[in-house]
Amino acid sequence: MTNAYQQPTTARPPHRMKRVWAGGLLLLLIGTGCGAATSQDDTEPATKAAPAVTVTTTATATITATPTAAPAPTVTVTETVTATATVTAAADTYDGDAYDGDTGSGDTGGDVYYSNCADARAAGATPVRRGDPGYGRHLDRDNDGVGCDNG
Repeated sequence: MTNAYQQPTTARPPHRMKRVWAGGLLLLLIGTGCGAATSQDDTEPATKAAPAVTVTTTATATITATPTAAPAPTVTVTETVTATATVTAAADTYDGDAYDGDTGSGDTGGDVYYSNCADARAAGATPVRRGDPGYGRHLDRDNDGVGCDNG
């Protein structure tokens, strides 16, 4: 069986082979000539650098100190004053009707209510733990059972 799409193989005629070899040889000679034209052959010997002259200058300065009178000593008076102020803040109390916040939040704080951690700190109740009077979920941001525990 033969393939209808395959061309029959035929040998190249000799005159075409000569053209291919002649063209390749011509390109080789041209390339060699161009390479020889651009190469530089330095026939001059390299010149050595002559030693340079170094000039060093030294300057000497003499400073003479003249004595001056010492400054008079200064007298500093320090007075220490201590001021103490005591501030007592009463905690807000929870009366059931006045508070409209988080219902069902698990607050077991009894009658004491702190609206924020600043109020709890002012009352001296920080940290407020779950089950302690005044504990509320609004005081426990990370829900670990301890309110106002950061600072």
